Amino acid sequence: MNENKWISPFLKANSGRIILILFLSILALLTAAMLTFTSGYLISKSAIPVENILMVYVPIVGVRTFGISRAVFSYLEKLAGHHTVLRILSEMRIKLYRILEPQALFLKSRFKVGDMLGILSDDIEKLQNIYLRTIFPTFATSVLYIIVVCAIGILDIPFALLMALYLGLLLFVFPILSLVLMRKKQREFKQRRNGLYQKLTDNILGISDWVISGRSKNFIDEYEKEEVIVAQINHKLVQFTRWRNFASQAVAALIILSLVFWSSQQYIDGAIPVTLIAAIILVSLPILDAFLVVSDAFEKLPAYQDSLARLKKLEAPEQKNKNIRPVIETNKVDIQVNQISYRYDREKALSLSNVCLDIPQGKKIAVIGRSGAGKSTLLKLIQGVIQPTEGSITYNDEATASFQEDTSSIISVLNQTPHLFATTLRNNILLGVEEATEEEITKAVKLAQLEELVASLPNGLDTFMEETGQRFSGGERQRVALARILLQRTPIVLMDEPNASLDPKTEKALLKTIFSSLEGKTLIWITHHLVGVEEMDEIIFMAHGKIVLRGTHHDLLATSSRYQQLYALDHPEY
Repeated sequence: MNENKWISPFLKANSGRIILILFLSILALLTAAMLTFTSGYLISKSAIPVENILMVYVPIVGVRTFGISRAVFSYLEKLAGHHTVLRILSEMRIKLYRILEPQALFLKSRFKVGDMLGILSDDIEKLQNIYLRTIFPTFATSVLYIIVVCAIGILDIPFALLMALYLGLLLFVFPILSLVLMRKKQREFKQRRNGLYQKLTDNILGISDWVISGRSKNFIDEYEKEEVIVAQINHKLVQFTRWRNFASQAVAALIILSLVFWSSQQYIDGAIPVTLIAAIILVSLPILDAFLVVSDAFEKLPAYQDSLARLKKLEAPEQKNKNIRPVIETNKVDIQVNQISYRYDREKALSLSNVCLDIPQGKKIAVIGRSGAGKSTLLKLIQGVIQPTEGSITYNDEATASFQEDTSSIISVLNQTPHLFATTLRNNILLGVEEATEEEITKAVKLAQLEELVASLPNGLDTFMEETGQRFSGGERQRVALARILLQRTPIVLMDEPNASLDPKTEKALLKTIFSSLEGKTLIWITHHLVGVEEMDEIIFMAHGKIVLRGTHHDLLATSSRYQQLYALDHPEY
């Protein structure tokens, strides 16, 4: 199964540690059983007058030995188990990051924020229980099952078969019944709870709008109604668990009664001494404890499967072209867009249709059009994040499909809302090139016109920024992102509306900075505004996935009434 990509690889990678954990777990169970066995024997033996104190000295030492070793093995098992599981969780998080990284540019369009937070905080964490509460205990109990049945079989084969039946109910029948009968409810509970998590996250992000609208009580009422449904499902699960535990305890009581009658009969028949009766009864208690937890472990499997299914949905499609070669390392990259078409879904219409572009190194292109015209899709295709359904895109006559997914060595991106991390300003700028020298950082800061900002900060570049860079304005955040790009020194820069949501004065100042600092680089600029388009070598207007208008600013201004109207909207003085 595909879900096993999140289980079996980690089991194989940590097989040595897991074998050690299982060995320690079995030793812990056996020493617990031997502790109660020798304790029962010692109690019985001490109740009988003995000719020599040495006759009870050995079980006294045994009780002390097994008492200490039980604690030691239990501690070592938990230590090794949690150490291994934390390693596995760390590897899972790294795997999750590597799955999400190639999808970074369209992650928000595929997944809700609540989904992502739920996967990060709930699903990955929950998978540790597969190991700690299902795999490890079930395997150790299975080994104990074999040992117990074989040990009894040495004395009485028919009774061993009876014990195999009773213990089999606890180890196999009840867990499978729990899994079969509660599978649907467990999944429904998990999915509805995830839905509540998504809803709560979404509404917390928009909590100010709820308050401003005066309808916050409506959200609370709706949320509480859904919470009641989740609580009802959970109540049914709890009820089933109680009845199953009652049945399990009844079987455990039946096992103890059977041992009482069997050990008594064995004593009457002279097969065992009377001192072993209490020992045999008491040894069953820690053994039964190990069997009783298996049903609980299996009951949670549907929730684990749902978590695995959610993780599987994150996985990006595998690359069709396996002959991947490194991205070209050069400062001169010519881009050719050859009659490309693209659709996100087979059943949907084309997002792009028969688009052709020739973008030599250093050319500046502005791509304009309404939302949904295909501008962002074109940008993703040029970046190589997605591949065309038809046609091809080449860098220096080499198709993008033959290169690595990571084109960061030749392409930088300036987004509408660059993310600034909760660290120093220096570290945020160094996201471009970690090993940049102080001289290079100073030059990038100067070109991005951040000198005044840095000078005003209490600790300059080493000033700690608030979460998402909230202490900076929109224009300042864009300049920090620009400094990152300047450090990267890529020949191509893609700009996805970096001037959106800025006031006119800040917008003009930012664009002037961008154009002057990125001189000589290829610029492909998506914009809704026509402020600054005079600096572009070519302007492309897109509609319904097609190029419907193209040319230089002066040519379009002279020949296209449509362009004249659009330009006039952003330039009232025109």
